[in-house]
Amino acid sequence: MRIGIDGRKIPEAKFRGSLGTLDHAKSLGMEGVFFRTILDVSPTLDKSVIRDLRQRADELGLYLEAGLGKVNPYALPETPEVRELGDGDTLLGFRRMMEACAEFDIRELWISTAGIKQQYRGRFTTDRFRTDVSWEDQLEATRRFMMKLKPIALDLGIHLNLETHEEITTFEILRLIESVGEDVVGIVFDTGNIFIRGEHPVFAAKRIAPYVRQTHLKDAYVELIEDGAYYQSRMCGSGLVDFTAVLTELNKYRPDLNVTIECDTPRLGAVKGEPHFLELYNPEWIAGHPDLSREEYAAYFELVRDFTERIRKGMVKTWQQHHSENFEYPEAIQCIEYSRQHIENICKELGIKRGDRAHA
Repeated sequence: MRIGIDGRKIPEAKFRGSLGTLDHAKSLGMEGVFFRTILDVSPTLDKSVIRDLRQRADELGLYLEAGLGKVNPYALPETPEVRELGDGDTLLGFRRMMEACAEFDIRELWISTAGIKQQYRGRFTTDRFRTDVSWEDQLEATRRFMMKLKPIALDLGIHLNLETHEEITTFEILRLIESVGEDVVGIVFDTGNIFIRGEHPVFAAKRIAPYVRQTHLKDAYVELIEDGAYYQSRMCGSGLVDFTAVLTELNKYRPDLNVTIECDTPRLGAVKGEPHFLELYNPEWIAGHPDLSREEYAAYFELVRDFTERIRKGMVKTWQQHHSENFEYPEAIQCIEYSRQHIENICKELGIKRGDRAHA
């Protein structure tokens, strides 16, 4: 098991470029970089750029992972760059990205079903509650599109890994894997996002561990309020996630799994506005999660209630305190180091072997 960093969230990523990011990650003690999409490496899929990145990663002994983007046709208009890659043909754009990754032995590829809309509040921050098209129709369209990608993935020997993103549940991802095939579809386990869908992190880990091939490790702050809860991502070891239990489950099925830390990017000044608002008590929200069992939902509330008590007692920084603090380059680096050390300590306690070459 190797510990790396998200290539989009690491500080100064845009300034340093993809090659500089590898060197930066290495200097921080990281063992790999997970670029969110291959277009973060080269927007034009320049082979010389990707080749140099592959070579530099190998020289530094770093794992290299990447992604493709959204596979929900109803969300594809948000990523016109993919269509442009295919000269107007979205499927061809995906094929070209997949071929570029496979040529340089980048075979675990991130995909997602949509993207969060931060400017809205509550359930409408995600595509799950769109009223122009149902979530069920979006999932079916996603399934059909992934079936078009399947023969390409099989031919190239790569895996398409769906993230446990803000808008989709682990139950729905598992059904997509069953329908499309685990020979080409896996999971990117984001340990923070699942709280947005009311799922308990350990329950979720036990459910999806056999299919997890990539990760986004981050912790979560969830505070109960009168009409729901506030959610905020936090550095590993400072929130609700029991990483000991989560890593135990993941290690059962993939001891050579790469675990990637997803940190917050530096910012200037205080953050304005409230964090992500969860409408946990809204009947429409509840009805929109039919797979959640009473047992898991009760465990979720117990976990969040206890955490809320810790917030009230001053044992955990409130989201208001968190928003008001400086979070520039030094603080971002401290956050990365804290997270890395937390995960390393757990691996040591559990006897998880470290430093193996990632599964390809």
